[in-house]
Amino acid sequence: MKNNCTTMSQKKEKVNPLINLAAGGISGAVSKTLTAPLEKVKLAIQNQDSNPRILSGEMKRYTGMGDCFKRHVSELGPASLWRGNFANCIRYVPTAACNLMFKDTIKSLFPKYNKDKEFGMFAVSQISSGALAGGITNTIVYPLIYIRTVLGADLGEVKQYNGMADCFKKTIKANGFISLYNGIGPSSIGIVVYRGTQFGLQDTIKAFNPYQKDVSIIGIFSKFCVAQIAVSCSGIVSYPFDTMQRRLQIEASKPAEEQIYSGMTDCFQKILKTEGPGGFFKGALANVLRGTGAAIVLVMYDEIMNAVERM
Repeated sequence: MKNNCTTMSQKKEKVNPLINLAAGGISGAVSKTLTAPLEKVKLAIQNQDSNPRILSGEMKRYTGMGDCFKRHVSELGPASLWRGNFANCIRYVPTAACNLMFKDTIKSLFPKYNKDKEFGMFAVSQISSGALAGGITNTIVYPLIYIRTVLGADLGEVKQYNGMADCFKKTIKANGFISLYNGIGPSSIGIVVYRGTQFGLQDTIKAFNPYQKDVSIIGIFSKFCVAQIAVSCSGIVSYPFDTMQRRLQIEASKPAEEQIYSGMTDCFQKILKTEGPGGFFKGALANVLRGTGAAIVLVMYDEIMNAVERM
């Protein structure tokens, strides 16, 4: 009898992975739409030192976040700040959904540790499950990440690409299918560092949050603060890898004679030599502010899952 009760309790506690998928996808698409202008500015500033139009003098260099926002609105119109957002939502739905679903699913495969008695192993388990989830997801959706990056960094009044399909077609025709995976090296390293830090800090800190199951304003605010700390820290730690990934992705959109970097090592060396250490962190402030959207994702996901558990 006791065994039957235990089995029933375990089945009740186990959440359907499809619910994880829906919760992650919906919260991800909403947050990406809200923070699309910040991501557009981040991509423009981050990649301007490898943009042919800026290097040739056709376009003036952006001097900072404010200048980038202002010129997007005055030169290209307010809607330009959301260019590529549809592609981003399509990309982010499976990305966020798989990350969050894999995180919980993979975490269940790891040994369970008591956070009070075995804190070290508890933290390692949280970080490892988050990193593994991020790495698997990144490999699956990478071509969509490429499309979002290239469309977001396509500056000027005359666009190089008319949309997602056109971007896929022209990239493959010019540089081959494998070019859609340009930057997969730093991306894989960066996503593991980012997701490992984010989910590790998120799960570790919220384990000590006395308001984690609280549905009041205080409870929601406390969870938002936990998520914001996790996202901001992970974004800064992994940002140099993100810069190299984006620069290499942009290379795939150029003719061979205009390409600057031949790979991850060459990209690292040239950025360090020509731009200094700060070159790896261009657009980082916009990225931290954009991270608020990622914090919203985690809070929304937790609230959806808490609501499911109360059913």
